[in-house]
Amino acid sequence: MSNAFSSIDYRSIRANTPAETAVKRLNGIGEVLSDLDISAIHTQADMTRALLTLDTADKCIRMILTEFRTAPAREEIVRKAKSLVDLIELARDEISNNRDVGAVLT
Repeated sequence: MSNAFSSIDYRSIRANTPAETAVKRLNGIGEVLSDLDISAIHTQADMTRALLTLDTADKCIRMILTEFRTAPAREEIVRKAKSLVDLIELARDEISNNRDVGAVLT
């Protein structure tokens, strides 16, 4: 049986410091969020899926902040996390505005 993760090059993604680990995780969340296409939301299911993705990302960011709260270079982690949280809020607002004007069809 093959392993789904066998092709991952763990040496290239390994971080040297706790701060690097946190930033890599935050960057990964950013990559997932960059695939979220708000203009492709046409149904209630699309909207629910997008909001669930945003909520999950927000929770992951908060967990990373908690896990690395005592790490050196914490300011860099907080700055990156705040940037992502701000983008999540903007996306939520955009989705809400689309819903309010009836742009999302059922």
